[in-house]
Amino acid sequence: MSPKAPKPVLYNKYDRETLMKRLADEPFARRTLSFYRYVVLPDPQSVRDQLFLQWDALGCFGRIYLAEEGINAQMSVPEHHWDQFVAELYTWEAFRQVPFKLAVEDDGKSFFKLTVKVRVQIVADGLTLDDYDVTNVGHHLNAQEWNTLMDSGEAIVVDMRNYYESEIGHFDGALLPQAETFREELPEVLHMLIGQEEKPVLLYCTGGIRCEKTSAYLKHHGFQNVNQLHGGIIDYARQIEEAQLPNKFRGKNFVFDARLGEHISSDVIAHCHQCSAPADAHVNCANKACNLLFIQCDACQTTHEHTCSPECQAIIHLPEEEQANIRRERAAQTRAKRYHRAKP
Repeated sequence: MSPKAPKPVLYNKYDRETLMKRLADEPFARRTLSFYRYVVLPDPQSVRDQLFLQWDALGCFGRIYLAEEGINAQMSVPEHHWDQFVAELYTWEAFRQVPFKLAVEDDGKSFFKLTVKVRVQIVADGLTLDDYDVTNVGHHLNAQEWNTLMDSGEAIVVDMRNYYESEIGHFDGALLPQAETFREELPEVLHMLIGQEEKPVLLYCTGGIRCEKTSAYLKHHGFQNVNQLHGGIIDYARQIEEAQLPNKFRGKNFVFDARLGEHISSDVIAHCHQCSAPADAHVNCANKACNLLFIQCDACQTTHEHTCSPECQAIIHLPEEEQANIRRERAAQTRAKRYHRAKP
């Protein structure tokens, strides 16, 4: 009896340091892209496993979420495998001709490993099926149509991203919710717009996926003229460059990969959270037990050693064993808070 073939590995098995070195040593270029589609996937786990094998074989990296409602992907693909990547993805009926949004600024270092996960939703929003009809979404606008409606002065422009995203860049005159998550933002936006159901509403986000849900949610709540920027900020940047249109977006577009942002205009509209100097670079606190995402200028990065506070700066100079103990204590506290929140 012949031995059984080994099962394929369906997850990354290397540490961060190894992966980062491999990325730095690659002799080829990569393309950073994002795409999404709301489509029924009856068995997302099976789809997940097959896609992981396909993409791992091509050397793709990224963060991809699958659910019964569809796919949400941010990826990095080797340029020499680009055509094969597209051809293989389009063989899936569910993903055929799905449009891609290519990065505006791309150094090929956006991701260093492949992560494909199955979730309840591809974007966590806290909604039930009674709160929206995803087949009844807003009107999609191209960049020219978007600019025209903005110029009319009649429309309400709404940023459907989290506060730390809009802080470094946004459309002129947009409403900027101060929510930390999309789940918190939906009711906040609805409250901000109550009483203006007849006015044109212009929704925008990074790549379009959050606006898809928001437009359906607002239409469910009686808003008549809901519009969304097709392809989000990423595709807006491409369209205005190709058609030589005026750029109404100021600053950077926050992205959820190692770059943490890409310039749409040269404006710096944010400030360092420590010294208030003009700055728009997000960093994570070097104290791994903290890992706070915040804006820090070059000078403060040097002075504070990439930390957000004197306490965190002191911690990074402790012996590694003490730092590990602090991380374990923080993790235990976080788990306890989640447990108490989840209790009925």
